[in-house]
Amino acid sequence: MTQGTMSEARSTEPPEPAPETAPAPEAAADPDAGVPDAAAPGAAAVPTTPVEAFDALYAYAAPRLAEQAYVLSGRRRMAREAVEFAFHRAWDRWPEVAVDRDPVGWVRAETHQYALSPWHRFRLAHRHPDPPTGSGPVRELRAALLELPPSYRRTLLLFDGLGMGLPEVAAETEASTPAAGHRLLHARAGIAARIPQLADAEALRARMAELLVGRTETALAAPRSVRAGGERRVRLWTRGTVALTALIAAATAFTLATAPTRYEPPLAPGEAVGGVPVLSGPQQLTPEDELLRARLHAEPVTGPARLVPAPY
Repeated sequence: MTQGTMSEARSTEPPEPAPETAPAPEAAADPDAGVPDAAAPGAAAVPTTPVEAFDALYAYAAPRLAEQAYVLSGRRRMAREAVEFAFHRAWDRWPEVAVDRDPVGWVRAETHQYALSPWHRFRLAHRHPDPPTGSGPVRELRAALLELPPSYRRTLLLFDGLGMGLPEVAAETEASTPAAGHRLLHARAGIAARIPQLADAEALRARMAELLVGRTETALAAPRSVRAGGERRVRLWTRGTVALTALIAAATAFTLATAPTRYEPPLAPGEAVGGVPVLSGPQQLTPEDELLRARLHAEPVTGPARLVPAPY
């Protein structure tokens, strides 16, 4: 074979396939679906300890949850309390949260429940919402949301604000799918009645996205402080439980020591008795009887003088 034939044969051979590269991870449709993949460009190293995993979850989800809690409650301080409370619970149950298929969803549910708790109405500091911030349309939507019932507000935030499906919204709000759908319809109708230009669902979703992107200026605590607060809260609950158990044990022991050992029937209440003659006593003495008794008391007890009658 000549050199030209060899070169022609080499040119007809198929080229070697290029080495395959690992596909880039797809971005989650829901921004709150979970912690970003460590293999993404610019991401931190994969957490290897529970502390590192918790800190990564807190750094990723806490700012967004603070925004959502502020939208639900209208109070920056309440938003911070809700986020810290949720992460306290998450750190207390970290073995359960760490293996959950949606850790951010777990913390989000706790945050929303705390922010909408009806017990906050008894706190003087949280009776009135903070002055709204942002542009005019954003302030208008924020005020309209606060006028809705809490369940409607939360359903609208999850569906139109975070883009969750109706079954997922129903599961997170612990309601049936038809109930969640009715809440969504009533919430949209309430917003449309106050802001007619938001009667369209797409316009409402765009305005909700603009509302959630705004900054609440909520100062969040560091992850280390949140973990320490959660551990301190567990210690206080443990000490309180031990003290209450000791008090119950002492009260039980005191009761056992002082309680009667046999049954003692109660005394029957007194009743009037009829048909019985009146108790009779000594007859009333006559004057002669009185005189005789006086003489008997004056005479000696023994002797014949007592036996001899004397004339009066």
